[in-house]
Amino acid sequence: MRKINLGQSGLMASPVALGVMRITALDHQQAVGLIESAHDGGINFFDNADIYGNGESEKIFGAALKDASFKREDVLVQTKVGIVSGKRYDFSKQHILEAVDGSLQRLGLDYVDTLLLHRPDPLMEPEQVAEAFDELQNSGKVRQFGVSNFNPEQVDLLQQAVSQRLIANQLQLSLKHTGMIDFWLHTNMHDERSIDHDGGILEYSRLHKMSVQAWSPFQYGFFEGVFINSPKFPELNAKLSELADKYHTNVNAIAAAWIIRIPGNTQVISGTTNAKRIAQVAEAGDVTLSSQDWYDLYFAAGNDLP
Repeated sequence: MRKINLGQSGLMASPVALGVMRITALDHQQAVGLIESAHDGGINFFDNADIYGNGESEKIFGAALKDASFKREDVLVQTKVGIVSGKRYDFSKQHILEAVDGSLQRLGLDYVDTLLLHRPDPLMEPEQVAEAFDELQNSGKVRQFGVSNFNPEQVDLLQQAVSQRLIANQLQLSLKHTGMIDFWLHTNMHDERSIDHDGGILEYSRLHKMSVQAWSPFQYGFFEGVFINSPKFPELNAKLSELADKYHTNVNAIAAAWIIRIPGNTQVISGTTNAKRIAQVAEAGDVTLSSQDWYDLYFAAGNDLP
């Protein structure tokens, strides 16, 4: 699988990543099998968060990584902090430092390659975040930094305080969640799709060389379900099948390749716990959709051109 320069940081990451939010459903051997299947398919990037499984996801992933056949140095590990379960978002210096230490302990690692702040905190004091980032970088605990679910103004507010360039923004994006693309296409229109809900985040990310990491790449709505093979979306699934045959791959790979085709070193975070499925998704890293095929999928998902 080809690699992308994640946020122009020098971290060479697979355009398909494995997200381990649901890894708590697996026992140890199944977890080892999952991450090895991902690695065998060319995936070298693994996405965690301290909130996933209330920390259990990081524990299970860390234990699986320790027993995997590949070396930790051969892969990139990301985690996210900032959510205090059911209570608040917390970007205080103390919480960030304590949360990272907790994640490293659960992961069984000395460092993570990337750390994202997980959903914006209205009480964020950027100077406190800057102090935390400096300590984490100087201690060698974190190599690169980014955010998740931030709009451009929130990124700017943080970026003006921190000395590290923010390299990634993890955002919901799929064939059935295309708001940031709809707005791009419907500029200067008065229809519903011309409404900018995201602050021009796609344009901003490309201008500032931040990689968009697409979460829920196969979901419609907000965790309402998977659109692939769903009878609710016959036209989309027919087009996915047609293009899977054309590119000699599978429908999961085509849906992921549609996201990867968006310029700017875009990355897909696949949260499957099925070893066979992650191997299928990994094939997207070797698929480059034509411009017309990309647009045809966009149309088949129920979208149009103004």
